[in-house]
Amino acid sequence: MPSKAVRPRTAKAPTQRQLRVGEALRHAVSEVLMREDFFDPDLSNISITISEILVSSDLANARVYTMPLGGVNIEVVLPALNRLAPVIQSFVAKKVHLRRTPRMRFFLDESFENAEKMNKLFAAIRQGP
Repeated sequence: MPSKAVRPRTAKAPTQRQLRVGEALRHAVSEVLMREDFFDPDLSNISITISEILVSSDLANARVYTMPLGGVNIEVVLPALNRLAPVIQSFVAKKVHLRRTPRMRFFLDESFENAEKMNKLFAAIRQGP
């Protein structure tokens, strides 16, 4: 009897449901942070950009990619957001109608820095040697 070929494990593309839930969560988290429904001195007067939220396939966990405006106070803002994640999650749960709101963890979004590096590289190539 021939054995089945074992497929190597690769990262699957997110499903439409994951994408929809992530986008709904992104809007809700942005609204919660914008309206400042809670007070934390580390987050006062700081604009925070939520660029993307990736939701796990079982919708239990969410990776929130964020960047403070101008990239200032990253070392203070990120721990404060992770410390307040349960509070933010409870506010988001009231705005997004899901059976269970995913557990949120905040991460630094490095795509802005990567885009800046790529732009500099392309500019250097255009200028030539």
